[in-house]
Amino acid sequence: MPRIQSGLSDILALAPVIPVLTFDTLDVAVPVARALVKGGLTVLEVTLRTPVGLDAIRAIAKAVPDAVVGAGTVVRPDQYTAVAEAGARFAVSPGYSPALLAIAADGDVPLLPGAITPAESITLLDAGYTMQKFFPAEPAGGVAMLKSMIAPLPEIRFCPTGGIDIAKAPTYLALSNVTCIGGSWVTPADTVAAGDWDRIEALAAEASALSRGRSA
Repeated sequence: MPRIQSGLSDILALAPVIPVLTFDTLDVAVPVARALVKGGLTVLEVTLRTPVGLDAIRAIAKAVPDAVVGAGTVVRPDQYTAVAEAGARFAVSPGYSPALLAIAADGDVPLLPGAITPAESITLLDAGYTMQKFFPAEPAGGVAMLKSMIAPLPEIRFCPTGGIDIAKAPTYLALSNVTCIGGSWVTPADTVAAGDWDRIEALAAEASALSRGRSA
């Protein structure tokens, strides 16, 4: 694997599901992360969709040493630099731009860029990105779309995210070109608001028990 994604395959192999976390308040970040890790989901994607995203990454990286915390919704070079300084172990983007790919190529934090069409996937592959996010998975054709890309693009492994829940997860994970999936169902908003960390731990345990197959 090229240096630009060095170590990323090992990170994505740690669990079948990566929780996609969007925090509205900072106080819940560490308890949520602890519950997820306790349930077996150690790789966490904290999005930059809210003002507390960066602080949440810093807090989790400091307080939950068993978590491999990454940053999601990284769409600009300055965001890539900021999440690296905040302690993110990897960065995830819903897409890509030449500027984002350029800064990631020279950085120490591996980037998981997003693609939704074969043309985008080939462009990323040409740039050295063999691991890609497939987003938004369900609106973009889901399992059928990913399955159709196995034969023409055998080098690429995907992390589909968007519209996936516990019921749909096994079909995605059975595909040979899917390394893991991203999802937010393990942290329901009402459960987080209620501070029901035991419920989140249980949902994480259910998700971490999912099997990854190698069917076409």
